[in-house]
Amino acid sequence: MLDYCDAVNHPTGFLFDEKELLISEEEKELLRRAGRTLSYPRGQIIFAVGDNADQVYLLERGWVRIYRLDFEGRKITVGAMRNPGELMGLSEALYEGERTCFAEAVTDVVMVKLNRTSFLQILKHNQNLALKVASLLGVRMREAESKIHELVSMQVPGRLALLLLKMGERNGHTSSDGIQVNLRLTHEEIASMIGTTRQTVTQTLNLFKKEKSIKTRGRMIIILDCRKLARWIHS
Repeated sequence: MLDYCDAVNHPTGFLFDEKELLISEEEKELLRRAGRTLSYPRGQIIFAVGDNADQVYLLERGWVRIYRLDFEGRKITVGAMRNPGELMGLSEALYEGERTCFAEAVTDVVMVKLNRTSFLQILKHNQNLALKVASLLGVRMREAESKIHELVSMQVPGRLALLLLKMGERNGHTSSDGIQVNLRLTHEEIASMIGTTRQTVTQTLNLFKKEKSIKTRGRMIIILDCRKLARWIHS
C-alpha cells in the first residue's frame, strides 16, 4: 500500500516497504513442520520479561504488540505492531538471552511456535531465510532508533499522525471513504505507543477529526487525508 501516501513516505524517512522481508509460503511451511500451531485470545500474554527466550514465533493470523512496563506499571509499546506473516521473538532467542519485553495478543492470534534449536537448523540450510532474518533485525533496530527520534523531536500531534500513517500502511485497506485501519485499539493502547496519556490521545484525535484528516467508526480509525496528517509530522 505504499502508493496511497507517497507524499508522506519519502520526505519523512520513517516509513519503509517491508514486503521484501516477508517470508515465502515455502519458508513458512518449513517453520510449520518444525513447530506447532497455537491459538491465543485477545489480551493473552505470549511471553513475558524474564522468560527463557528459547522459542521463535511465526505469526499466522492476528496482531501482537511488544511492550515494556515503566516504573509506574504502565505499558509502553516498543517497536511496531507485529503483523500476520512476521517472525517475532528473534533477537533474544538468537543469543540465548531472557525476554526483555512482553508480547500481548491485540486480537485473537494464531501462530507457529518452534524451539530455538529447530529454528537455527532451518537457517543453516536456508540461506535466503537467514538473510531475511538478518535484514529484519536491522529494520527493527532502525525502527527503535526512529522511535527515540520521534519522542525527542516531535510533539504529540506529530507522533500520533505518524503512528496513524504507519498503521494505515501496514494494517489498513482502501475503502470508498478512505484508508481503514484494521486495528481497533483503545485510546489507552494508542497512548502507550506514542508516550502520552489517554486524554491527550482523545483530544488530538478530535483535532484530526475537526480538520477532516480522519474519522472514526467505533474504535475503527479511517484516514481521509494523509497529506493533512503529514503536515503535523513536520510542524
